[in-house]
Amino acid sequence: MDDLTHLLSEPGTSLAIVGATDRQTKYGSIIYRDMKSKGFPVFAVNPYRSTVDGDPCWAKVTDLPTEPTIVVLVVPAKRGIGVLADCAEAGIRNIWIQPGAFSTEMKDVLEAGDFEWLAEACVMVRARTAAV
Repeated sequence: MDDLTHLLSEPGTSLAIVGATDRQTKYGSIIYRDMKSKGFPVFAVNPYRSTVDGDPCWAKVTDLPTEPTIVVLVVPAKRGIGVLADCAEAGIRNIWIQPGAFSTEMKDVLEAGDFEWLAEACVMVRARTAAV
């Protein structure tokens, strides 16, 4: 486990929000729009959507046009474990797991893989003071 918060202050840091949606009451929507409004380049990832907030949406992180700096998981842990396999395949190492999206099974997968990760910390809260 690593504290990825420092990456939020790095120029060019981009975020893939897994679970991004247009359903405004869902955290996938709130987080996507908040990080976008803060100036971060964001990628929406959701196999059930073609767009989010008018932006293209990709089904999997392996479909993204460029590698994001951080993948933010806003999906249940059971789905998140599959996303981790996609991240490993794509060579993406920095994983941010939002509160409520973490499990002991996910921790085992993260520790067995070549990941830097942070769990149970809200990316929106940590980004409040980040300079983009």
